[in-house]
Amino acid sequence: MRGKHQSREYGLKAGDRVVVRLYDTQNRFLGYSEFECLSANTMVNLILSANPRKYKVVRTVYGLDANSDGMIDAGNTTYDYFTQVSGERVSFLSTSREVQVSQFQVQGLSAVAANSVYPTSFKQGEFTLVRQSINVSSANLAAALKATPGSLVSITDVSDDDSSTYDVGQLMMDYREVGVASGIQVNFDDVPANHWAKEFIAELAALEIIEGFPDGTFRPDEQLTRAQFAAMVNQAFNKVKVRSAVSFKDVSTAFWAYTAIREAYQMGFLDVAGSEFKPNDSLSRLEVLLGFAEGLNYNVSGSPEAILAAYTDAAMIRSDVRSAIAALTQRGIVVNYPDVQTLNTNKVATRAEVCALLYKALVSTGQVVDISSQYAVEGQNVEVQQTDDDDDDDAKFRERRHCNQGIGNGAEGCDPGNSQPHGGSNDEGGRTPGNK
Repeated sequence: MRGKHQSREYGLKAGDRVVVRLYDTQNRFLGYSEFECLSANTMVNLILSANPRKYKVVRTVYGLDANSDGMIDAGNTTYDYFTQVSGERVSFLSTSREVQVSQFQVQGLSAVAANSVYPTSFKQGEFTLVRQSINVSSANLAAALKATPGSLVSITDVSDDDSSTYDVGQLMMDYREVGVASGIQVNFDDVPANHWAKEFIAELAALEIIEGFPDGTFRPDEQLTRAQFAAMVNQAFNKVKVRSAVSFKDVSTAFWAYTAIREAYQMGFLDVAGSEFKPNDSLSRLEVLLGFAEGLNYNVSGSPEAILAAYTDAAMIRSDVRSAIAALTQRGIVVNYPDVQTLNTNKVATRAEVCALLYKALVSTGQVVDISSQYAVEGQNVEVQQTDDDDDDDAKFRERRHCNQGIGNGAEGCDPGNSQPHGGSNDEGGRTPGNK
């Protein structure tokens, strides 16, 4: 949803915008549209091409349906326009001249007109879209609600004077429980059922924290970039800011993960030396682990050396980070593949590895239920003392019975690859877990 006053707590009102991303059952991205909420009950029609996998064009036709008869009321404006996807970009077309219109003529709807009919806000103002191309996994997209065809999803109205708000994250909790991976399509072509990180990836995708790529893959063995990591933690956590915002020379406001990078840095999940963020650089496992330790403000209780004895390569852990790694180990966050006893801090982190670590980090905060894994460093390997090391930790997170963020795979930060429905992820060229 896009609103004039976007924030993490909001509802729907006339003038707000709903973002729709369409996927097939194999997580392949098929199309994109946006429409504006009208002043009364609205009938929205989304028409896809005969072969949406190859011809990614969507016709959007909508208008008032005050009597709720499923038909756009006569005598009122009918908005009618096309969007076309190419790669990770979507264009809002001003005319239908280059569209194969015969595929989009539907009985009961008006004939396709030569010129598109858009709401005023699509043509002028802050959220202009006509004749523009935007990233379908843009970090500027707010969280949205995901709906399964044929099912009912609650929509909460808010007042026109901005006097009321609604926590969308909590709304999602009301109709979806943790463990939803079995009920939501989160299978990726390249993540087989026996993949060591399958459950972590599927659960994070079901929770809309990560997404896959438009081709239905997740690419679990690819290296994760700093931008993608920022997108993931920004999607997963809602901590208070511990740093002031910083502008990085190599991250423009148009970059897909601009907002995610800004907020992840403010929350303390990423450190930066100098004025460059280096968004496309890879991360080592140590950098990822330190990100969680610092972002979640975890400190060790007891002897770090006794805890680190769980690792055969403990001697390779730098002296300045030993306490941080011990703190994560205490809380059961560390996952080591393929050898549970080898931390391998200098290894470049893969997307699958980061998913496992991120999920365990969410478990440590009480936001999701645990998933057992033979590669997780569990309590039997170290003396774990579960304590709350920060008296106000609980206040730093928005209350959520279960972790969730966003609808549709790709809310803020769902980088291509990080994503974004499913698949969730993030790169300007592919959505991450990707992406949100």
